[in-house]
Amino acid sequence: MFRRGRVTGLAALTLTAVVLAGCAGGDAAAPAPSFDPDEEVTIDFAFWGNDVRAELYDEAIAAFNEEYPNITVRTSFLAWTEYWEKRQTEAAGKNLPDVIQNDMNYLRQYDQNGLLLDLTPYLGGIIDDESVPESVLQNGVLDGRTIGIPVSTNAMGMFGNTALTAELGVEPFEGGSWDDYDAWLADAKEGADAAGLAVWGGANYASAMQVFEMMQRAKGEDLFTEDGEVNFTKEDLTEYWSIGQELFAEGVVIPQVRLEELLPNTGMGVGEQATEITWDSMGAGFQATLGEQYQELEIMAPPVTVEGAKDLYRKAGMLYSAAATTDAPEASATFIDFLTNSPEVGAIFGTNRGFPASSTQLEGTEITGISAQVQEYEESVADRFGDAPPVPVIGYGPIEQKFREIGTELGFGSLTVKDAVDQFFTEMDVLLAQ
Repeated sequence: MFRRGRVTGLAALTLTAVVLAGCAGGDAAAPAPSFDPDEEVTIDFAFWGNDVRAELYDEAIAAFNEEYPNITVRTSFLAWTEYWEKRQTEAAGKNLPDVIQNDMNYLRQYDQNGLLLDLTPYLGGIIDDESVPESVLQNGVLDGRTIGIPVSTNAMGMFGNTALTAELGVEPFEGGSWDDYDAWLADAKEGADAAGLAVWGGANYASAMQVFEMMQRAKGEDLFTEDGEVNFTKEDLTEYWSIGQELFAEGVVIPQVRLEELLPNTGMGVGEQATEITWDSMGAGFQATLGEQYQELEIMAPPVTVEGAKDLYRKAGMLYSAAATTDAPEASATFIDFLTNSPEVGAIFGTNRGFPASSTQLEGTEITGISAQVQEYEESVADRFGDAPPVPVIGYGPIEQKFREIGTELGFGSLTVKDAVDQFFTEMDVLLAQ
């Protein structure tokens, strides 16, 4: 059942010995289940998504079975919230499906509970890891154990609404420092006022945790350490949130009250702001809600904090993990490899799961439209890409949500920066202690 030309004869025996010596879910004494490559095997695979994604997976599994007819794959899927509720129930009973579609925010939590198989012994054998950049593979590594294989990536960038920028009578932002961007925002607002338009150059970028992370990485510091400890100070956050208060005071960014009125849409999504700093995977979403006159978007590099800093990274948009309790680790690893690296799967999915992380899968993927712009953008900022940060701490999602909520209160002026920082650190400590 192994990928043709990958592991045979003595190599297969060697791999088996390595697997038996390895740890599954953190238990070094527990050998991996035995497996007969000629035996009929059934594995369960769960993913979040909709009917469209389910049909794509059906096509991919049909292609998989042409190469591995002895491996039956049973699938199940749910919407995002229900998916993780189901996984939590299974996790409580240590009964996860053999293979799951995984997310960065859940890796540490599930691994700490010993639920994920260490895929390290399969790298370079069953799983082709040379097709995925090392800096991207690190997204799924914790304490030296590979617990997730990234299948797609995205990176922070800046979207620009070309037509709206022209209406403001200003040139597109061409890069530079944050001070340069602040000056451009002021020029854009001046142009909007002169044209009688209720639009802005951008939003308060100092409300996003991802931009804070970018600025901290420019100093050579991730937000959290490998051990899950907080790696920034109250002084760092005070400096950051104070930037946003100045932008609001100067009136050069879209008001917080207007952003709340637009929910669940955004200022960028309705054509009321000309730029947005966010993940580069958001372009298709913007185009879906913008009017026909605003379909032409550009993607550019966000402002520079420190010249030469590795402040950007490719974040895993989705990963595949295997359960530590699987009775078919080799079959599960083979399926993960196929979903991650097969050019045929790339042709089937396109960018449905995000921008392909694997170079071999990218070869089979038709990249057009905004996705082609993303590809060009990421190539243009390659010198700013550094290693991925450590796997997110348990509770990262609620922490990020709290960061956003307090940032919103700052936008309304209902909190001082000092009170906001004190409140965030207090609530973050509670979330990390749970």
